[in-house]
Amino acid sequence: MIHQFSVSPDFPPERIPGWYIFNTWLQRQLDQAFHLELHDQFSSLRRAIRENRLDLVYANPFDAALLVREKGFQALVRPADRFDETIVLNAATHPLEHIEALPPGTRIAATDVPDVEMMGMILIEPADLGPGNTELLRCDSTIAVAKTLIRGEADIGFVLADAFDQFSTPVKKQLRPLIRSEIQVVHHSLMASPRLLEACPDLARLLEAMPTTEQGRGVLEALNFEAWTSLGDEDTEFMIDLMDTLLIRENH
Repeated sequence: MIHQFSVSPDFPPERIPGWYIFNTWLQRQLDQAFHLELHDQFSSLRRAIRENRLDLVYANPFDAALLVREKGFQALVRPADRFDETIVLNAATHPLEHIEALPPGTRIAATDVPDVEMMGMILIEPADLGPGNTELLRCDSTIAVAKTLIRGEADIGFVLADAFDQFSTPVKKQLRPLIRSEIQVVHHSLMASPRLLEACPDLARLLEAMPTTEQGRGVLEALNFEAWTSLGDEDTEFMIDLMDTLLIRENH
């Protein structure tokens, strides 16, 4: 049996080889077949989730709720010392340098990652901005958000802070971070379907032990991770409840 594995498409393109390296390492360690299929768009990944086509998912916080509550997935681990924070940024050449100065009608470039968009809208509330007086420009990827800002086609953009940190130096020089969230609760998680339930304890232990071997450290470096840390059901439920609370707040 070949297990299907996928990854939330909010990492920089240069990390694509790292996920294939991780997939190869995982197969050898478990002596089981995994097929890694990367999706270009979040909607495509969610369709695969809803159609029960995935066994292992490196999921963003919003998709975690769907995986746990509707599909019975179990959260195994998350990257250690890494949380999902949102940055609101604009082009370095844009005349407005502070959130409070943004006017009604501000054009916002964002991907369709709900948690990043939601947090971004909360961060611009000091300018009395919200869905009713801004224009949202949907982008296919984080780097597309950056390009939209640099071309002057949007006034601000919402991106995952970790993705921004991994932009190349030339791209970063053309952008200006305006504000960054600091919740330190929301995170991506590696999640397993009910079809992998029996393997979950061994898989979690295997992932947590990666820094103890030279090969494991090399795979982690390819992902730009230092280590994995275990997740309990309570940790995951707390994060999902927080996302629900923020979503309700944003909708009101």
